[in-house]
Amino acid sequence: MRRVGEKDIVDLGGARQAGRIPISDMRRSEMIDLDSIDRRLLAILQEDATASIAELAERVGLSQTPCWKRLKRLQDTGVITARVALLDREALDLPLTVFVAVKTGRHDEDWLATFAKGAGALPEVVEFYRMAGEVDYLLKVVVKDIAAYDRFYKRLIATAPLTDVSSSFAMEQIKFTTALPIPT
Repeated sequence: MRRVGEKDIVDLGGARQAGRIPISDMRRSEMIDLDSIDRRLLAILQEDATASIAELAERVGLSQTPCWKRLKRLQDTGVITARVALLDREALDLPLTVFVAVKTGRHDEDWLATFAKGAGALPEVVEFYRMAGEVDYLLKVVVKDIAAYDRFYKRLIATAPLTDVSSSFAMEQIKFTTALPIPT
């Protein structure tokens, strides 16, 4: 079983317009067709993952058994990857969000494996992307304050040889959601 955050990043591209969701699990390459009830279930679960089968069934107009079977299929095919609790980072004294742009002079598999393992193991990193364009990698980091970020930075640069590390500190969060736009 994968931990939350250990999933493949998939470009949905044209599949999103067709109403088909790619399965990101590397063992699967099929697409799953989602009907309007599947989409409604997903929308409800993105709002409240604790909704009971009875509540879900009522809200989508099904009896409980067919609703449960749909949920199981969505989980088994990898459309639903996890059900988690979203935490308030300020309540946990992690008010500072930093976007860290990383450039490297190396682009070989060994370097990437080393960097991905090292940076991915740092608990302050909540999102981690390989990029196209001017920046090679982009990390979203949450920390308590500048001193905590400095300690994080020193651990990050020890993971692998880096050409440039540039940090941008978020001043205000305008929008935050974990809900994906579900194709209609």
